[in-house]
Amino acid sequence: MEDIARAAGVSPMTVSNAFQQPAKVRAETRERIYAAADALGYVPNRVAGNLASGRSRFVGAIVPSLRNSNFAGMVQGLQERLEALGHELLLANADTAERQVGAARVFLGRRVSGLVLTGTEHPPGLGAMLRAARLPVVETFSVDGPFIDMAVGFSNYAASRALMALVIEQGYQHVGFAGYAPRDMRFRERQRGFQDALAEAGLRNDLLFFGPETLGFSGGRHALDHLLGIEPRLQALVCVTDIFAVGALFECQRKGWSVPGRFAVVGYGDYEIAAEVPPGLTTVQTRARIIGATAADLLVARGEQRAVPDPIRDIGYQIVRRGSL
Repeated sequence: MEDIARAAGVSPMTVSNAFQQPAKVRAETRERIYAAADALGYVPNRVAGNLASGRSRFVGAIVPSLRNSNFAGMVQGLQERLEALGHELLLANADTAERQVGAARVFLGRRVSGLVLTGTEHPPGLGAMLRAARLPVVETFSVDGPFIDMAVGFSNYAASRALMALVIEQGYQHVGFAGYAPRDMRFRERQRGFQDALAEAGLRNDLLFFGPETLGFSGGRHALDHLLGIEPRLQALVCVTDIFAVGALFECQRKGWSVPGRFAVVGYGDYEIAAEVPPGLTTVQTRARIIGATAADLLVARGEQRAVPDPIRDIGYQIVRRGSL
């Protein structure tokens, strides 16, 4: 650091801040320091830095899938914000309970300064293990506790009710639901919002299809086939994610059905494909990148022993209206 300080014309403390707390250093000065470091071939020793400071600047995140655009958006927001705050992200893709526990143990062994989890349902004992380690934790995509520590998300139930209000407003009376099995709490809350809204409107609310996530886009076709067999007058399909919804739009095209004239389809998540597939998918935008950035703020504040007056952050959602409804 002394070599870099001499080359960049700054103090060693400024060099340290540029690598450890970049927000404290002016952008022009940071770039000069980084250019000097590159010229000298300097790479910060994060392990030594952690030992010297007594604090880790690594944050772990465990997501159940990297194919889900919402999870990818959350990770992107998390990484961008952590980088701005002088921290690094360690990522684990854990699609089973065993892998989730294993990833948490690895992160604890690496002495991460905080951990981001997806949802609020976790394997037995995981919450107790993290509390015993006194590790700051943020659970994401939900504000329905109980929580291990902190949370950032929105009400899946309220979002589903708001989406259904639009469907019912358009006069659709025979509406089906396509969801995943097995289902976690986030998906159950979306189903509950769907059913409660229809029940309050005096409409049938038991037209339900559940399939494995591995069906992908074909889940929309399977849902339509199943529900039409129960109710031939089916007019609309509400899907637990945009993946099933886009699959349903593909099936409507194969059947020659006009959307939304003959049939309406709505999704959940506002994946990238939602805006591109004809005629455009009406869906719920979950503000995933904001969730990630907010989670980073909470973890860094807790790691620096600053007060976190509002550990449960409801950032809301947005209904995106497009041509499918």
